Amino acid sequence: MAWQWFHRLGSPRWFYEKSNRWLTWLIPLTLVLLATGFIWGLAFAPIDAKQGNSYRIIFIHMPAAVVALAGYYVMAIAGGIGLIWRMKLPLMMMKSAAPVGAVLTALTLITGSLWGHPTWGTFWEWDARNIFMLILLFLYLGIVLLGSVYPSRDAADKACALLALVGTVNVPIIYKSVDWWYSLHQPASIKFTGESSIYSSMLYPLLISVLGYYCLFSLALILYTRHEILVREARTKWVKDLLPLHSKGGRSASL
Repeated sequence: MAWQWFHRLGSPRWFYEKSNRWLTWLIPLTLVLLATGFIWGLAFAPIDAKQGNSYRIIFIHMPAAVVALAGYYVMAIAGGIGLIWRMKLPLMMMKSAAPVGAVLTALTLITGSLWGHPTWGTFWEWDARNIFMLILLFLYLGIVLLGSVYPSRDAADKACALLALVGTVNVPIIYKSVDWWYSLHQPASIKFTGESSIYSSMLYPLLISVLGYYCLFSLALILYTRHEILVREARTKWVKDLLPLHSKGGRSASL
């Protein structure tokens, strides 16, 4: 049963049809979580004793960083599954996850710079975590570029999967960089093995924002993957049967 489910999950058609249902509840859930987390954190969370209101960018910055790192694992695992079992859908998801992860990583670096200016007095420091987050952005962008420069799709998928797997070594380095090297970054405020150093009035909207970002990543990944499925499966019968319905609807609407 589990093996059948695993192979069904690798079917582009099954994913495309099932994801229609997922989108109906994922879209409103994403909007509610992000709106709740941002409004609570940016407008109603208390002022920080040391950083004042400038700390509020954490409700945008930290969730983006967390999901950018987790998204890289999603991309690498999908690439590994596609490479080992030669399954099409995981390779499509790997390619689709790269631009989403790149945007989140860029958002992390931009908001970190905006936060760093009032905190450190500069927009950028060659801090260990900053450097490895920049490397993460280059890895995401590298996979985006590799997916487009190879004339053979199979060769592009293999190259992207190998780069994604090799790049996973960078993610734990980012997590532990503030512990391994002297760093301007403060240690983690949220801890799962010990007591967190953040007040609950700040923690709750932050966690809601993190959940919202996870939903946003999932939503973007599904939409990108659905598009990739239509592009790669354009010659299959089920896609040919699906696309004329949209084109007929578009012609009737234009008339």
